[in-house]
Amino acid sequence: MSWFFIDESITDGERRQGPFSLDEIREFVGEGKITSKTLVWRSGMSAWIPWEECEESKEPGLAELEASRDELIKNTVEALLREQANTRHYAGFFIRFFAFLIDNCILCLIGGVILLIMTLAGLMDAAAVEEALVNYIGNPSSNEALDKVIESPGLSTFFSIYGAIQAIYFIVFQAIFSATPGKMFWHIHIETAEGMPLGWLSSTARYLCSLLSQVTLLFYGIGYLIVLIDPKRRALHDWIARTFVVFDNRAKGAKKGKSEQEN
Repeated sequence: MSWFFIDESITDGERRQGPFSLDEIREFVGEGKITSKTLVWRSGMSAWIPWEECEESKEPGLAELEASRDELIKNTVEALLREQANTRHYAGFFIRFFAFLIDNCILCLIGGVILLIMTLAGLMDAAAVEEALVNYIGNPSSNEALDKVIESPGLSTFFSIYGAIQAIYFIVFQAIFSATPGKMFWHIHIETAEGMPLGWLSSTARYLCSLLSQVTLLFYGIGYLIVLIDPKRRALHDWIARTFVVFDNRAKGAKKGKSEQEN
């Protein structure tokens, strides 16, 4: 880019000097040939201006250093925002409990529909099942009462169907959305140890591990209660399957970062 300057020392004739390169202009400045008040011009300028008002009048490389500094600050802020967005906020015991409660309410409604269909189809005697359950609740230590419940017509078939639906419910929702409807309601989801969404294999593995946690209900639910003391709020099946239940802020932050990059 060509530069020109007005040589004030010339009193007769053409005072405009140039063209010169920027490096040459800076050499003239160093020699005192161009002062801060000397008028200069280059292509792109609308008028002659004093050298001191030019961006290039700064020390050599200073403009580049400032640009690099601004870029560094921008990159640092963006990195901090990404780190904050990627920070896991673990879901605690109670919010997971209420999410689980919603899921089981949904499953109970489905179970009720299955019971109705089986009763209408004659595959289950609802009255006999009710009588057996009442007798068992009245005397839970009686093996005879328990046998009557187990042997109730259609009950084993119902539990088989219900168990299959429960497995499909949890595995499918976790594999596709990384969250069941209950977890979606509370804006929490499941991640792998690497911070990735669950796939079909990891979702199936986590569901099978959750059956172990359900077994611990016979022992005061220790498989679930460890969420209260674990720093990362993991239940027994989370430990085994290497998963975490976290709030959705991570996904929102990633979406926000992607949107900012596109803009």
